[in-house]
Amino acid sequence: MTNQMRPDLETLKARYPETFGPPAASRLGVPAIALAALALLIFGLIELDFSPQRIWAGLSQLGWITLLMVPPDPGSSLPAYLAAMGETLSIALLGTTLAAVIALPVSLLAARNVVPTQFIRFPVRRFLDGIRGVDTLIWALVWINVVGLGPFAGVLAIAVADFGAFGKLFSEAIETADRKEVEGVRASGGSALHEIRFGLLPQVLPVIAGQVLYFIESNTRSATIIGIVGAGGIGLQLAEQIRVLEWQKVSFLILMILIAVAAIDWISNRLRFAIIGRRAIA
Repeated sequence: MTNQMRPDLETLKARYPETFGPPAASRLGVPAIALAALALLIFGLIELDFSPQRIWAGLSQLGWITLLMVPPDPGSSLPAYLAAMGETLSIALLGTTLAAVIALPVSLLAARNVVPTQFIRFPVRRFLDGIRGVDTLIWALVWINVVGLGPFAGVLAIAVADFGAFGKLFSEAIETADRKEVEGVRASGGSALHEIRFGLLPQVLPVIAGQVLYFIESNTRSATIIGIVGAGGIGLQLAEQIRVLEWQKVSFLILMILIAVAAIDWISNRLRFAIIGRRAIA
């Protein structure tokens, strides 16, 4: 019986090789990709002048700077630092909110289940890709040259950068919405706007709210970075203290930033869980 079955099995293997074993191309694909990635890593390290000796030599300097940072001390500048921290939080909050408000209607045009025609949806998506492809820091440099130094440029930079990201995220959330509620509104005689207002938005608004809360937390760090190039806030104070080598003030500013980010993270997590819980109950 075994000898009779063996030729049949070999025949089947010859006839259906993809069933009994992966082809050679797929077996060699993973090692080839790994080797290509390793070669690219080595090439990048060489081109970027990576040097372990330089890192080792810089560790002593880093340790010395760390010692100079202890203890954190704002000196007589605490009121100015608190005002700058409030400015940074305002930049993050206003920029994120402005981006979300503008991106929501645009994201409807980029959603496949709202605008089925490719003629409108394709250019809207490519426009969002173009906006999202430019980093917040670049937008800050652009707006500083347009409206001048200060927090207003920071708000515009975060709003424009997040507009592209929100447009993509909101449209994807809208596309995953359940069609049954939309069809129910349509069956009851509702218009297209009624379908969006009463069928789509109630489903996606909790998801959108969670995304906005996360971006507020992230943009607190972004507002610090763009403040270094002149967009106001705590980043401007941090860059100035680093320039004059006031390391105790630098450590105090870093501590303020860490505390602010941790507090915003805690608040946003509580709000997200409250929104998710309310949605589950509904």
